[in-house]
Amino acid sequence: MGVTKSTFKFIGGIPKMVIMLPLVAGFLLIAVGIYRGGTAVQELLWENIKLKKAITNLTDAGKIGYAKVLSQTKDEQGMIVSTTLKFVETDRDDELKKVLEKEYTIAGDVIHFDALIVKFGDKMVMDGKKKGLYLWRRVYGEKMAPADGFAIEEPGAEPRRYETLLAELSINKRQQFWEAIWDLANDPAKLRNYDIEAIYGNVTYTRLKAGLVYIFRISATGQVYPEVVPEI
Repeated sequence: MGVTKSTFKFIGGIPKMVIMLPLVAGFLLIAVGIYRGGTAVQELLWENIKLKKAITNLTDAGKIGYAKVLSQTKDEQGMIVSTTLKFVETDRDDELKKVLEKEYTIAGDVIHFDALIVKFGDKMVMDGKKKGLYLWRRVYGEKMAPADGFAIEEPGAEPRRYETLLAELSINKRQQFWEAIWDLANDPAKLRNYDIEAIYGNVTYTRLKAGLVYIFRISATGQVYPEVVPEI
C-alpha cells in the first residue's frame, strides 16, 4: 500500500514525523545521560549487594603510608632550598606491603600531604557499622598553591590501595564507583542521596628532616597525622 499525504502531517513541506525523530532521539540521549550521572550511580551505591559487602569488609585503617627524605639542598646560609622525598602508600591489609611508591622534589622543607576521607553511613554497610575510605590526593610545599601540588593518586581512577576491594564487581562498575566518589567530593549536596556522611579533605604538614621516617596514620575520627620515628 502506498503512502499518501494523509499518512502524516506536513510542516512547510516537511513531514512532521521526520521533524520529530531528531527531537525524540535528543530526549533519549538526555535521559541516558541523567541515568548514567544520577540514577545509575544511586543504584550502584544503594542496590549493589556486592559493593555493600565490599564496603562492609573494609578494615579499620591504621598506617596508610610514610615519607622520608632522600636528599636536601642548602643555600650559602645553610637554609634548605629543596627537599627530595620518597612517598610510599601501604596495603590496607598488610602495612609492610607497598602499593605505590613515588619521589618528589619540592621547594623548602615544610611539606603538605593531602588526603581525601570518605565516610559511609550505616545504610551502606551490612553490619550497620560506619566505614571509611582514605585516598591520597597530592603533596606540595608551603611555597606552592595546593592546586599546583603533585598528584599521588589520579582523580577518578581506582586507587591502588583498594584494587582488591571491588574484585567481585565488573570493571565498568568499579570504574563507575570510583568516578562517582571523586565527583561527589565536589558536590556535597548529593551525599545525602547516597548515604555518604561526608567527603572531605584532610591536610597534614610537617618539616621534614633527613634520618627520620614520617609514618601517616588515620585516627578513629578520620584525621591524618604523622608518627615520626628514626630511620633504621
